[in-house]
Amino acid sequence: MNGFSGTPGAATQRSARRSARKSGPRAPTPGSPADLTPEADPHEVARAIVLRQLSMAPRSRHQLHTKLRERGVSEEVAAGILDRYEEVQLIDDAEFARMYVRSRAQTRSLARSAIKRELAEKGITGELAEDALLQRTDEDERSAAEDLVRRKARPLADPGDRASRDKQVRRLVAMLGRKGYAPSFAFSIVKDVLDQQE
Repeated sequence: MNGFSGTPGAATQRSARRSARKSGPRAPTPGSPADLTPEADPHEVARAIVLRQLSMAPRSRHQLHTKLRERGVSEEVAAGILDRYEEVQLIDDAEFARMYVRSRAQTRSLARSAIKRELAEKGITGELAEDALLQRTDEDERSAAEDLVRRKARPLADPGDRASRDKQVRRLVAMLGRKGYAPSFAFSIVKDVLDQQE
């Protein structure tokens, strides 16, 4: 006998659930636009939206404010809810920024300049961004860039083939550029790593 129930009762229950899903109206998801009815308490709707967003991933105040605006929550209600959640530290832009810097540096090997741009898109600028970026030193960036180049460099069939080497250099420098590293820095890293591999 397999692990599935073979009783007629179980089959009937499964069939009934499938029929209900197909035909019955679905209850609105808490914090969804369907909740924004004249009868709904706008504060409860806003709270549901914020909690739903925070349950999926850390968010900055700016991101949450944007989501509330998209859902039609008034500025007054949004500000009140976000202020309250900051008071109880469910929203903490400084901690969000520190976590974001660590995550993007570790998982994507991004340079500080690229992370700074991404933070700005999430509403984290000025001292908050600068303080969070202090976690990354020049040596951290150099080490991350070198590791990335080592992983992406391909052995040349003929190390003396200058055209192939130059093509690889351009490819690796462009890759580092997309990660936010300055061209001169990227070229220096690529040259050093390739020289070590020869």
